[in-house]
Amino acid sequence: METNKAYENNKQLMPEYMDYEVRFAERLAQLRMLRKVSCREMSLALGQSEGYINKIENKKALPSMQIFFYICTYLGVTPEEFFAYLPKQSKVQEFCDRFARLPEEKQDHILLLIEDIRVGN
Repeated sequence: METNKAYENNKQLMPEYMDYEVRFAERLAQLRMLRKVSCREMSLALGQSEGYINKIENKKALPSMQIFFYICTYLGVTPEEFFAYLPKQSKVQEFCDRFARLPEEKQDHILLLIEDIRVGN
């Protein structure tokens, strides 16, 4: 438990660290959604508990280096490509981030709405 206390103290001293955690979670969600896989499906494919990826995307956990490399392999990107994105959040990225946090049922509703709007134009 002493390690967790030191970790929390370091986070307070380095506010930009939190930004990295947020950006990591957002990038993971973005790449996962591009591959059209659920958090549960990806977690289980990586040999983790079914809520593992969800915890990372909700900033409640960070993967070990080994799991990070497995994540990159699963997503079909190199570690460099994982981090090669614009740090400023575009509307598309913001949508993807928010969309990724919704339950699958709500995601399906939004996809139907988008399809309805696209076909209607």
